Amino acid sequence: MEIHAPGTLKLPASALTIGALDGVHLGHQALLAKTKMRAEKLGVPFVVYTFDPPPKVFFKNCQMITSLDEKLNRLEMSGAEHVIVGQFNEAFTKQTVTAFIEELELINPVEIWEGPNFQFGKDRKGTIDDLKAHFNVGILSPLQCEQGELISSTRIRKLLLQENYSSARNLLGDIRHISFLAEKNFAV
Repeated sequence: MEIHAPGTLKLPASALTIGALDGVHLGHQALLAKTKMRAEKLGVPFVVYTFDPPPKVFFKNCQMITSLDEKLNRLEMSGAEHVIVGQFNEAFTKQTVTAFIEELELINPVEIWEGPNFQFGKDRKGTIDDLKAHFNVGILSPLQCEQGELISSTRIRKLLLQENYSSARNLLGDIRHISFLAEKNFAV
């Protein structure tokens, strides 16, 4: 797996997912599995664009679930071939929607896979519709746990604060089972 700074990776084609991916939990793993599966089917590199620190950690000073090294390790185990790590700082928060889309054009995504509430750019003004105006975008429904609750980094943080480590660990899942997630939930 190769790690890149924003704007430094140029590819003739790719399959891409973008997100904070704090924890690389089961919901993230499903998104990664789908993107990897599509990359393999399309014969293009599997690219992940993530942020350090995650935006919620930067803006709300909340607990980070995984260090950057641990996140990168989990992304490598997911099969990512390239990971772009945006340093989420004051300057990054000012990047316009247009500038971010121009940056993505450098890697020529054949497909981008996101969750339904994905937002990007300055003041989170960029939406799925903005991405769809430039790229082929697939939307993956959020995963729910057995109790019917959404699997999210926010929920995992809450469980950790409550010292409910067993439940948090269950939602983080085992990244080695990513191919199982792809086969179970996302047959093409």
